[in-house]
Amino acid sequence: MSFTDLGLKPELLRAVAEKGYDTPSPIQREAIPAVLSGRDVLANAQTGTGKTAAFVLPILQKLGAPQPGAPRVLVLTPTRELAAQVAASARDYGRFVSQLRTVVIFGGVSEKPQIEALRQGCDIVVATPGRLLDLAQQRQLDLRGISCLVLDEADRMLDMGFIHAIRQILKLLPAARQNLMFSATYSDDIRALANRMLHEPVSIQVAPRNATAERIDQKVYKVAKEHKRHLLAHLINEGQWSQVLVFTRTKHGANRLTQQLEGAGIRAAAIHGNKSQAARVRALEDFKAGRITALVATEVAARGLDIKELPYVVNYELPNVPEDYVHRIGRTARAGGSGNAVALVSQDEASLLRDIEKLVKMSLPVAPAPAFAVPPPAPAGSESTREHTHGNGHRPSPRPQGSWQPRRHGGGRAPGARSQGGGSYARGARRSG
Repeated sequence: MSFTDLGLKPELLRAVAEKGYDTPSPIQREAIPAVLSGRDVLANAQTGTGKTAAFVLPILQKLGAPQPGAPRVLVLTPTRELAAQVAASARDYGRFVSQLRTVVIFGGVSEKPQIEALRQGCDIVVATPGRLLDLAQQRQLDLRGISCLVLDEADRMLDMGFIHAIRQILKLLPAARQNLMFSATYSDDIRALANRMLHEPVSIQVAPRNATAERIDQKVYKVAKEHKRHLLAHLINEGQWSQVLVFTRTKHGANRLTQQLEGAGIRAAAIHGNKSQAARVRALEDFKAGRITALVATEVAARGLDIKELPYVVNYELPNVPEDYVHRIGRTARAGGSGNAVALVSQDEASLLRDIEKLVKMSLPVAPAPAFAVPPPAPAGSESTREHTHGNGHRPSPRPQGSWQPRRHGGGRAPGARSQGGGSYARGARRSG
């Protein structure tokens, strides 16, 4: 099947061809005709399967000529990055369609330019729920003309606590409308929301429930928590990784790891919710252009980052919610490609690893950790003393309460000896001199 078989008009087919696509993905083959027919859609597809085009292309066709005034299509997304990506796709695919206008709305930036853009009129609004509700309550946005509502990454929006905002937004929309819901994972909450807003939907499932992409080579290294950064630096340098997306749990952790990687001579930048939108855009652009090697991100960036041919994703810390593992590693192996997902797992994360394996219905392969250097501790009393550990796996005295002491290997392996992996946690080798 080709895109010409899906009933799309020539202007859209031209835009698709210029982006280098000739064969629709499974989600596109099923969703595009369903959306064109006017049916509600409930689609379960892994990230990276082409779902954005699956709803953007038929929506552009159904809109036809632009109409001045209030928007007719509303796309809700969980993050700023995903909102910007969807809006960019609408503009790219619609560039040969007569002057349809798309406005993107999200928090973290001034609302004044967004209000001005809305006043000029638009056909499509792509928004995060919080800022959209703010502007609607200020009467800066009229949603009474919405004929199509899209919930993109619906599961992530619920995970991030947007359910109340979504319910409030639904009350502002006309009852007669088309509804499209896209979700990488299904949960009871997602099904409850779908039952509430969808009318006899076409159900589309192009991947097993909560499955991870088959084209991703997944690997686990068991390593002491305080040595994770040294192992990561070793993997990047020795493997000559040119581009790696690294996930941490917290914003502070992302900032700290970024500084530590830069201290190891690796170009890195952090991206998370406390960063300004300009800083986030700049970091992502530098990453895509190859000006930085490691992009360190929190869960806010687990979706919405569309990086072509991203070779490596690292879970520096496992997520507390196992479904987020699926979203994180879905940043690689996109659009039919392949990729690598590495998890650095400390002993206190063993239960999180079991939860992930239960979700994806497979045991993640544990690889022997390579021997890696641990820099010697800084002189006593220096600020960096708190950052370093000795090569023998002990923290400098006094030892912080509650820290985990890594297990010794074989009663005294020589420095530099290769770890045997399996159930033990790698210590690294102390650098001589």
